[in-house]
Amino acid sequence: MMGRVGAYERQQDGTGEENETAMAPSMLGQYMPQWKWKSSYLIYMLLAIAFLLIIILFGIVTSKVPPLASHSNKADVKPMPQQVYGLALCDSNDAQWVQFSGKCYYFSPEKATWMRANRKCEEKHSRLVIIKSMAEQNFLHNQTNYNQRYWIGLSDRDFEGEWKWMDGSDSQNGFTYWAEGEPNDSSSGEDCAHLWINGQWNDVYCTYPCYYICEKLMQGRT
Repeated sequence: MMGRVGAYERQQDGTGEENETAMAPSMLGQYMPQWKWKSSYLIYMLLAIAFLLIIILFGIVTSKVPPLASHSNKADVKPMPQQVYGLALCDSNDAQWVQFSGKCYYFSPEKATWMRANRKCEEKHSRLVIIKSMAEQNFLHNQTNYNQRYWIGLSDRDFEGEWKWMDGSDSQNGFTYWAEGEPNDSSSGEDCAHLWINGQWNDVYCTYPCYYICEKLMQGRT
């Protein structure tokens, strides 16, 4: 009897093990689709995050890289300071040229008599400056050194008291900026005009050594 019971228990135990062994694949098959779905979802999330990081890094890199130079001449032009800009448009290698309102102005670094200053301007294909407006007057005054004398293209060398510009125009019929009491022809022979204190005009004898201002039209202006 004991032998049968032991056999029966062994038979029962064997059956239990077989049942458990059979259930394992069944349970694995039940949970496999869910595990595969979660794995795929995780992979897609990682890919999406990686793609987003690539886009962010690309944006950072491109923002720091300067744009490629264009083949267009307009794109190659860079802003320049007024004096350098005027130098290019005035077609001169002399850094003393400055442009303003369609004209080029040369402020001499050396002094000369009025006649020599006139010749030096002619050598530069220009003339002693003719001042036609308050705006131009203010520009010239701001460009010159305080209390220094600068020849302008105004004189009464031909006829005393008839102050004319280099182009022959009469200064009395246009803009003037004489200092109070000028021109006074003090001690006679003061036939040439220059900018002086506060940029106002004064007459002095033409052999006086002064700085000078030449002018000419910018390229393309007539």
